[in-house]
Amino acid sequence: LRSPPPRTVPVRLRGNETARSYLRRLKDDRAVTRNRVHKSESLGQSRRWYVQEVAAQRGEGRLFEDPFFPADDSSIRRGGKPGCSEYDWLRPHEVTRDPKFIIDGISRFDVKQGEIDIITEATSHARNFPLLFQVVPSGQTFSMQDCNNDKTIPYCGMFWFRFWRFGEWYDVVVDDRLPTRRGRLVFMHSSDRNEFWSALLEKAYVKLLGTYEAMKGGNTAEAMEDFTGGLTELMDLGAKAPPDLFRIMERAHCRSSLMACSIDATPEQVESEGPYGLILGHAYSVTDVRTVSSKEPTKQVRLIRLRNPWGNDREWYGPWSDKSSEWNAISVSERKRIGLVFDNDGEFWISYEDFVRYFSRLEFCHLGPETGHFGQPSRLEKPRGYWEMTTEVGEWIKYSTAGGCRNNERTFHMNPQFRVHVIDPDETDDDNTGTIIIGLMQMGRRENFQEHHTIGYALYLIPENYPSGMLLPRSFFERNVSKCRSPAFINIREVCGRHKLPPGEYMIIPSTFEPNQEAKFLLRIFSEKPCNTSELDDPTTISHDEAADLSGALGFAEFKKLWMDLRIWK
Repeated sequence: LRSPPPRTVPVRLRGNETARSYLRRLKDDRAVTRNRVHKSESLGQSRRWYVQEVAAQRGEGRLFEDPFFPADDSSIRRGGKPGCSEYDWLRPHEVTRDPKFIIDGISRFDVKQGEIDIITEATSHARNFPLLFQVVPSGQTFSMQDCNNDKTIPYCGMFWFRFWRFGEWYDVVVDDRLPTRRGRLVFMHSSDRNEFWSALLEKAYVKLLGTYEAMKGGNTAEAMEDFTGGLTELMDLGAKAPPDLFRIMERAHCRSSLMACSIDATPEQVESEGPYGLILGHAYSVTDVRTVSSKEPTKQVRLIRLRNPWGNDREWYGPWSDKSSEWNAISVSERKRIGLVFDNDGEFWISYEDFVRYFSRLEFCHLGPETGHFGQPSRLEKPRGYWEMTTEVGEWIKYSTAGGCRNNERTFHMNPQFRVHVIDPDETDDDNTGTIIIGLMQMGRRENFQEHHTIGYALYLIPENYPSGMLLPRSFFERNVSKCRSPAFINIREVCGRHKLPPGEYMIIPSTFEPNQEAKFLLRIFSEKPCNTSELDDPTTISHDEAADLSGALGFAEFKKLWMDLRIWK
């Protein structure tokens, strides 16, 4: 009997990737998939699993205890001893007689900071009520939990949240045991002692990161992205502030972007008082951007409203602060229009000029049109614009698509290449350019206890009439310079840059700084007008038998390719 011919399967090789490196990547992908399944199980899986588990817990007459996030020091810090704890882990019923998940709705004044500073993103959520319910599914209470819309199930000490990670949303289930000291919550909590949504939200996020210690120092940019699925952009203030910053802030606010600012401080200065009552090394939320009409003299005043997450009387007491004389020049109707309130609630107004003068940096978290899925209400408080978004996933593979930065002339062209078409200029600009914000994020390094690579990108203008499906060759980069680049190559999770480009076609080249460094990455492009993007690669086929067997001798063609690669990398 004659054996059937070997079955072939179509595959897509990345850049100059060889068959053997493709097979190794396939093997690694399978391992990642297995790890992702395990991760989903440990986080609590889906809404259906949640409903079934709640029913099972109540049927057995016991309260849920999360086996993947125990109430001991191993959840507080890496290397913490299981079974031991410096805190008392109490359920809300043990902290107060009448615990509530949410009291009188959500407000930006609900959240108060605990021992770890990572609150800004939560207070920003509170500014936009529907957006919060993408992370905190509705219907959860301490009496009866409505888990399936039409089905009410008794409370069993289990709560469900949702976070974004690297282009996907994960469901996270936790029990309601919270670390306390002398009967009071140690970490994030609400201003009302009976309200617990913020403390449980923080616990779920901690579970995603691994420990409470992982949040220490607070990475506001990453947390805001994980809460929203948005893209974080960082801008320096002071002398480095862009001349059109106020206009950028206005447009970002109109597109529901979240904003936070801070003042640089040395370790000794953190949380100390700076100019006019501002707290050094402390994150403030930007809750409004306005231009108001003043009567004395008649002029337009640019104002920024900020909120201190501590939610107390530690506020700015300079010009335009609560009850300052500057407000006497603002009419009652104008005060009402901007919602002016004088209270010791941590929220205050400051002039744009003082904002730029005293604060060191500003973070944006731009939201894309997909924020608001899962059957929840629209993410917007009222119909406003939003950013257009395109997403691409890629990978740097050693000796194949990990060519390093532009300094590596022989291998730079081997990096993944993404074609982007800027179609129309911005509506509100007169310079005939379109704004795009590029975010390059390396995936899963911290979760696997790996150091972040130093990453960045370059963007090149594609010549007119250049074939649409062709990669840019090495000779192109020898003759052409980049149109723009990432602000820096840096070893953080994500680098981001804002660029204003004339309509046309461009090629984005994401890379590590050094060649041969492997990682998966997520490339996101936000724009005011729609942009078309695509990754360029070459389709080919590999026999099914070859895909199943990772051993064996190299064929002549593959050996020749390997030999050429070795000559390059020598």
